[in-house]
Amino acid sequence: MQIIEFTDLGVRSAVIRLRRRDSPMQFVLYPMIHMAQPAFYTAVARRLKRADVIVVEGVGAGSRPSVLSGALTMSYSILRFNRRAGLVEQNIDYGALGVPVIEPDVTEDEFTHGWRRMPVVHRMLFWLVLPGVLVVRLFGGTRVIWTRAVEVSDLPSAQDEALADRYPGFGDAMLGDRDQRLLDALTRLHDERQNDKIEIAIVYGAGHVPAVVHGLAARHGYRPASADWLTVADL
Repeated sequence: MQIIEFTDLGVRSAVIRLRRRDSPMQFVLYPMIHMAQPAFYTAVARRLKRADVIVVEGVGAGSRPSVLSGALTMSYSILRFNRRAGLVEQNIDYGALGVPVIEPDVTEDEFTHGWRRMPVVHRMLFWLVLPGVLVVRLFGGTRVIWTRAVEVSDLPSAQDEALADRYPGFGDAMLGDRDQRLLDALTRLHDERQNDKIEIAIVYGAGHVPAVVHGLAARHGYRPASADWLTVADL
């Protein structure tokens, strides 16, 4: 199942609705990209007003500012200075939607702890590659910024598997602990409200969505029932 799609015309995100046969409650997944055309975030915010609960991504503050979190944020937020790209940073004001919001993500301290479980050489490689990524995103054209590498599906690609073999621990550091926190929060919602006719919106980075799809299926039997597309960026 395609989650983020790349074509010659643009980049699209699939809004995926998960249902379970014997429960009126449903989960709606919004796979997010941290930088997109303004219309994408406007469309997501408009749909979120129909939800009864919103579960959102966001690493919480730690005991002190995290250099790692700052660097990761800079790796995509620098795109706002590239006028040719026409992109903005995710700017949804959840407080203005009038819907209860849950934030189950890790703190910066916990995120940094997970990062330190990776081999030192792999962490060093990240810092070596980061300047090149910043330059490409700051000065590159649309066709340089958006490539097929942005695609995400519910099953790992050959590239994903090669990356996991080459850099063991990277996936767990970036996604593993956070995926577990998210699934535990969704399990609590299922246990407490599975008999209510409500819509739970999950607004998380696209990389987390495969774990949610498979996790909710394995734990509680929720399956994709429908999907439609929102345009992230036109090419």
